[in-house]
Amino acid sequence: MAGGNAASMRATADALAQVGAASAVVLVEGISDRIALETAAARHGRDLAAERVVVVPIGGAHAIGRFLAMVGAEVRLSGMCDLREEEIFRRELARAGVGAARDRAEMAALGFFVCVGDLEEELIRAVGPARIEALFEAQGDQRPWRSFRKQVAWRGRDLDAQMYRFIRSSSSRNLRYVRLLVEAADPLPRPLDGLLQAAGAKSSG
Repeated sequence: MAGGNAASMRATADALAQVGAASAVVLVEGISDRIALETAAARHGRDLAAERVVVVPIGGAHAIGRFLAMVGAEVRLSGMCDLREEEIFRRELARAGVGAARDRAEMAALGFFVCVGDLEEELIRAVGPARIEALFEAQGDQRPWRSFRKQVAWRGRDLDAQMYRFIRSSSSRNLRYVRLLVEAADPLPRPLDGLLQAAGAKSSG
């Protein structure tokens, strides 16, 4: 994340300070997820802040139980996690009394969505290699992208995997491209679109 742990902690603290006046609270793993949701909302003419929808980056899936307890059941809850954290979310949702979910469909019914394997992978699949290459060029990243693909460790690897690693190679690049990929994705990845709806927003249609 940009700014490291200090930036993450500040973002979390700022969001928690708004929970008391919230109409809905969205629990996501990190800042990139918050940026993605806010960008998706803006793309569809939504202003989550004006709607009093507070997006809380919890600093990793293992903190979900603590944040569910902090927020409480009085406000509408939703959230999103990566595939590898699905079981953690499912267990803690049941423990907190939000609801017992046997599978992803039941998690979605509770307002919680799972990315396969994470949000960046979902976005790369949704946008597609050709459009991502165009984004690299528009962002002035074509030369470093070509250099990256020549690295011995990544030469000949699957293109989606190469793009994933390149985008995530620095926190600042990752946050920048999450926003750009959400703006380019049509339709939005299902977990992100589902979360947008669960937070009271319109479907991407």
